Amino acid sequence: MATASISSDGDVESAGFNYAEIIVIRHGETEWNANGRIQGHLEVGLNDNGRLQSAAVAERLSKEPKVSAIYSSDLRRALDTAEIIATSCGGLEVIKDPALRERHSGDLQGIVRHEAAMINPKAHKASLSRCKDQEIPGGGESINQLNQRCTSCLQSIGDKHRGERVVVVTHGGVMRALHKRAYPHEHAKKVWTTSVSVFHLSDDDEWNIKLWGDVSHFKKSAV
Repeated sequence: MATASISSDGDVESAGFNYAEIIVIRHGETEWNANGRIQGHLEVGLNDNGRLQSAAVAERLSKEPKVSAIYSSDLRRALDTAEIIATSCGGLEVIKDPALRERHSGDLQGIVRHEAAMINPKAHKASLSRCKDQEIPGGGESINQLNQRCTSCLQSIGDKHRGERVVVVTHGGVMRALHKRAYPHEHAKKVWTTSVSVFHLSDDDEWNIKLWGDVSHFKKSAV
């Protein structure tokens, strides 16, 4: 996948482009990320490293072509990341959208991932099911439910911002779902916290990924 083409004066080379350029960013690290604990819809704030990561990606974006809007999951870890980015990108207001939330993991939420099979084998088995309509016990979503809400949300953002660049801050599970929408037959590579992916959504509802999971803005102290 090629990177988006940017001219020396900081403008996207294809001025007047007929697609929306959506920069999708995974939120910064939390203690639960570091400990392998399943977060789902639970509220967990950024840890110190997550704040450093968010500042690094914000600095990167501040040096790139101007963005028209910033959207975010309304979960705190994503919203805090988005607000750090917004401060560096002209003080834009962050638009919160619950459709950008992580997959609801039902009874697995709050459990350390490697202990899930022992603590709640039924929910764990459901989470690993190849059946896309399999919900996770305890109010958890199926893969199809996740895919529908987050891809519809991104398409709506793309339709609204044709010819513009926007930022979307979300979660790892959502990003994998978005990748699947763009390239149904490819497996998404690992999505690091505050990694940058660039989607182009065109008038005919075609999705292309120009950059995936880039973390070139990391400094050693923030990894």
